[in-house]
Amino acid sequence: MPTASRARPRRRSAAGEFALEPRPGELLVWTDGACSGNPGPGGWAAIVVAPGGATVELSGSDRHTTNNRMEYTAAIEGLRHLPSGGRACIVTDSRLMLDSMTKWLAGWKRKGWRTAGGDPVKNQDLVRALEAEIARHAEVRWHWVRGHETGAAHAHKQLNDRADQLAVAAARATGGFARRLRSGFTRGASTSARSRPIGPSLHNAHLRAQEERRSV
Repeated sequence: MPTASRARPRRRSAAGEFALEPRPGELLVWTDGACSGNPGPGGWAAIVVAPGGATVELSGSDRHTTNNRMEYTAAIEGLRHLPSGGRACIVTDSRLMLDSMTKWLAGWKRKGWRTAGGDPVKNQDLVRALEAEIARHAEVRWHWVRGHETGAAHAHKQLNDRADQLAVAAARATGGFARRLRSGFTRGASTSARSRPIGPSLHNAHLRAQEERRSV
């Protein structure tokens, strides 16, 4: 009779969160959002990493928004730049976004997009858009990391810091533009900075990973 094997325990980083362990053929999407004033000028960023290590950096901004809206937008735009039907892992430091998509979403939908207290779900438009993007893919999982930690002890999540830098830069850029207009902020007005479709090398790496999975 074969001996039952023990499940390997998940490794924890020094910061206390689980260490990220990429799965075969999986694209990683490191995301972050930033906002000055909350509400105020904001920015988002997503860094897509292919199984072979190739990366694409995406970022954009909104002249009048909130930090949470930028967090959702980062995840939406990151997934939007991936081919359909693949596997992805969204890496975020936003507990609110993580919990909303993994714990609360089903209940919100049952209640007609109302919270347990009966209030309308905030940022419902972005939650719906993110759910639709997730549905385009074969599998999307979530991974949380503690944000704003740098240095050698946190090198395993240096792309979280890089995403933060990109998001802050985008927020500052659009904030300066809004000030030059001297007309306050316009809700919904947005710009895209460094946002481009997934490159051929990253796409091809993803397709190769899919072929390898089919041949197993």
